Amino acid sequence: MSDQPRKRAYVETYGCQMNISDGELMEGILETSGYEIVSSPEAADVVLVNTCAIREHAEQRVLGRVSQLSALKRERPDMVVGVTGCMAQRLGETLLGDGRVDLVMGPDGYRSLPAALSGLGAPKPAPRQKRRRGPQLAVLDLNMGENYQGLEQRRAEGPSAWVPIQRGCDHRCTFCIVPYVRGPEKNRSAEEILTEIRGLAETGVSDVTLLGQTVNSYRWDDWSFSRLLRAVARVDGIRRVWFTSPHPNDVTPELVAAMAEEDAVCEQLHLPAQSGSDRTLKRMLRRYTVGSFLDKVEMVRSSIPDVSLSTDIIVAFPGETEDEFEQTLDLMRAVRFDDAYTYRYSPRDGTPATRLPADQFVPDDVGQGRLERLIEVRRSIQSEINRSEVGRTEEVLVEKVARGPGQILGRTRRNKVVAFPGNPESIATYTQVILESTTGATFVGREVARPALAAIS
Repeated sequence: MSDQPRKRAYVETYGCQMNISDGELMEGILETSGYEIVSSPEAADVVLVNTCAIREHAEQRVLGRVSQLSALKRERPDMVVGVTGCMAQRLGETLLGDGRVDLVMGPDGYRSLPAALSGLGAPKPAPRQKRRRGPQLAVLDLNMGENYQGLEQRRAEGPSAWVPIQRGCDHRCTFCIVPYVRGPEKNRSAEEILTEIRGLAETGVSDVTLLGQTVNSYRWDDWSFSRLLRAVARVDGIRRVWFTSPHPNDVTPELVAAMAEEDAVCEQLHLPAQSGSDRTLKRMLRRYTVGSFLDKVEMVRSSIPDVSLSTDIIVAFPGETEDEFEQTLDLMRAVRFDDAYTYRYSPRDGTPATRLPADQFVPDDVGQGRLERLIEVRRSIQSEINRSEVGRTEEVLVEKVARGPGQILGRTRRNKVVAFPGNPESIATYTQVILESTTGATFVGREVARPALAAIS
């Protein structure tokens, strides 16, 4: 048996739930290959910065982080620094230019991660010897068949798990970089997904989120997304099922029926609207109108009256007029979303929207002003909704210790966050909490009962 110490790896993730899941996947692949996963870059031989490319701000944060790591790398020249994920796919070999990065790997390359790392790492230079640039590698091919079937993620302990069922996207929304960095839609086998979730349930996981770029477009042989959702909800031990991020066009009567009829499926739906203007939606290539979007909302609410709705909104898309922005505010007021993720349009090189005429781009100060007005409307609606819910008693899954002394934090089935007095030993259990007050975005509550057999671990 080799007496060589195990190599140590650290994965630092930025971005969406899919990126978090990819980070767990890379950790699982590395651990299976003999690496020890550590909790800080200072303790690692390999540091992987797992990235997002959706907005420029996210990329700037990563570049700043790489600069910080370069100081650590100067102290330890044999350390390997890699940039993985969507930003790596988008920027490619340009990230290798100044020697701070040894490995660039896109989202379809993770299966080959151990082999790629085995060829990297420069020998430590002799004293006073100037460090020479070591081997560098870019793994950027998009693989039409890669859906990471058969590989196991390294999940954090706890009652909840992200379960990717789909990678890539077949939509070509003109603002979005995802199809160009993650490739076309690739779905996993339904049976493999169910086998994975059964295994998670056996370890004590009771709360699962199905992940995909347009998750509700999922198909595998004769499995539709609604059929898969029902099957997941019926796995023994699974108490809560969520999914994100769906596309409005694939919100079907069958999907709504599954949500309404399966007890484990939570009463929450993320429904990205992006804009309240038909003209802007058409230029975004969203393939629905405001009217058809509102029809979807009505279909969902008629079957699930207590549903909590969230959305994504982009303001200042090229060509958006003041009147079209006001139409977006009107949509917000008409639907009254429980929550909304709001953004100012961010140009992404390679997307069709960046090729629109220069005079159509909204000035930064105008775009920022629109974003601030949108946030004000969103906060006002959210606060009104949450104030109306004070006094309700909700089932809460306790997730972690809250900031307030003696408090713990949990989440309701409608994805509302509640802080309440409790013992940290309650983490990973379910309980009943009365919502006593709200800050506007979150609730403060009081535990009123702890059902028998609430523990899940």
